[in-house]
Amino acid sequence: MYVEDKEFSKESFTEKPLEKGEYENCTFSNCNFSGSDLSKVTFSECEFTDCNLSMVTMTGTALRNVRLKDCKLLGVNFEYCNGFGFDVAFENCVLNHSVFYKRKMKNTVFKNTQLHETDFTECDLTGAVFGNCDLAGATFYNSVLENVDFRTAYNFTIDPELNRIKKAKFSLMNVSGLLGKYDIRIE
Repeated sequence: MYVEDKEFSKESFTEKPLEKGEYENCTFSNCNFSGSDLSKVTFSECEFTDCNLSMVTMTGTALRNVRLKDCKLLGVNFEYCNGFGFDVAFENCVLNHSVFYKRKMKNTVFKNTQLHETDFTECDLTGAVFGNCDLAGATFYNSVLENVDFRTAYNFTIDPELNRIKKAKFSLMNVSGLLGKYDIRIE
């Protein structure tokens, strides 16, 4: 099934799932996908606004140039998404307990987003931007963080010895997130 230029508004896909297929240039606003199976669905040039995508299953799901704004995505595992053309951007979203394990996410923008306990293990985040993001408990392990902009991010802990952080940007205010393992006080 192929759907193009369609607007979905105030729909619930929890009991009647979104049909499998390809959605191009579609908008989803105030929709509830909570707990839905979106496996093997392709979203290209799509926008989600004020949607609940918590605990959705995305095995083989393609996310190509997908923008999410004011959405709730608790416990979403992006690890199993289709890696080809994977391109997402988040603004004013809640992504707590989500997983991006081994995702290639170069130049991804996270803006005003809460990422508590989110797993970025072995991610390639080269050139990504974490603008005003809360990264409390987020895991960065063996991740590529080169040229990442963390200047306005907060509550993060990153071990420079376990991640590649060449030319990453930090502010004087948040640089303590790089020194946590040394148990020192910065005043």
